[in-house]
Amino acid sequence: MADKTKGANTAPLEGIKVIEITQWAAAPGAAVILGDFGADVVKIEHPVRGDGWRGIMSSGAIPIGDVNYPWEQDNRNKRGMTLDISNADAQEIFRKIIGKSDVFLTNLRPNELKRYHLEYETLVQYNPKLIYANLTGYGRKGPERERPGYDYTAFWARSGFQSVIKEPDRPPIFQRGAMGDHVASIAMACGIITALYYRERTGVGQEVDVSLLGTGCWVLSFDIMAALVTGQYAPPRKREEMLSMVNVYRTKDDKWIMMMHLQPDPYWPKFCKAMGIEHLVDNPEYSTLFARLAHEAELIPMVEGIMASKTLEEWKKIMDECGLIYAPVQEPTEVAKDEQAWANDNFLKFEHPILGSMTMVNNPMRLSATPGTIRRPAPEFNQHTEEVLLEFGFDWDDIAKFKDKKLIA
Repeated sequence: MADKTKGANTAPLEGIKVIEITQWAAAPGAAVILGDFGADVVKIEHPVRGDGWRGIMSSGAIPIGDVNYPWEQDNRNKRGMTLDISNADAQEIFRKIIGKSDVFLTNLRPNELKRYHLEYETLVQYNPKLIYANLTGYGRKGPERERPGYDYTAFWARSGFQSVIKEPDRPPIFQRGAMGDHVASIAMACGIITALYYRERTGVGQEVDVSLLGTGCWVLSFDIMAALVTGQYAPPRKREEMLSMVNVYRTKDDKWIMMMHLQPDPYWPKFCKAMGIEHLVDNPEYSTLFARLAHEAELIPMVEGIMASKTLEEWKKIMDECGLIYAPVQEPTEVAKDEQAWANDNFLKFEHPILGSMTMVNNPMRLSATPGTIRRPAPEFNQHTEEVLLEFGFDWDDIAKFKDKKLIA
């Protein structure tokens, strides 16, 4: 993502109007990506409750700061308005808005969409070219289509992810906040952009259906394909049962290094040099992968002891010199200072009009001619309601009536 002051060409999604009725992180995250690339995103919230993500700082689950950073991250480049879509009059207002929009993005469940008359079949009558994007927990079909789902349940647990990431005989571990949500947001943004491209060629709108469960299945496709083809999968193993050259080791300064040599034999001499065990290079009990398999129970503890003799920085220098494939196991505070991450625009400084200079995480897509930008911060509650309604053809008398009826805040 490039700073807009550097002068980029017209944003690829400039002129695309996106209307979202969403909460939390997955669907809002998809709209962030569209907004980063120039779409005009309008987020609609309930006039009283608003999006629950606004209150995440009070949950006690994350570090508390002066900035509601989850809200800023998942709602930048949007304008915010309120509208009570449970009200029939408000639904009529919404239809007029959607009639002049390109994309409707929501994470409401099928029964909610039906209750509020927001189904595709209804809205397409007011906009035949509409791209209708629905992100759900478990999908829009099947016996559990109405089941509520968060990324912890639908993405992490139900897809099988949680079962394969744990060690044997240990309880399943928890994922990190919004991890599955943000993977699903990439899938949804990709689906919407693909549908927009098809509409550009044919004039035909369509539905885009993404679920947390489906995204989890795609992420875990290596293991699930094994189950589909063989009826089995590679079960989780303890690190003591892994390969010595595909393992994680603790250093003298209590850091960890992940080594990953999926073609271990060509790297065996380099590995031995780095570990100071050159006498094992041509030893027939260790010189090939299949030979080492019978001796990993002795080799792994040996490497553990060697790795514990030097600090992380010492090992990084040695491993780089020997040409090994590794990475330090970094904490988020270390990633935030990672020179390589900064060099590739994974973070971006943004001048917030109220909060001042702040750094945000970039979306993962880099376009050379039309890079994304942060043009506006996440909206304050009800910040742009009047502005948006005026743009979509309503007047001040209409707005006064809407307020009297409590259709808007």
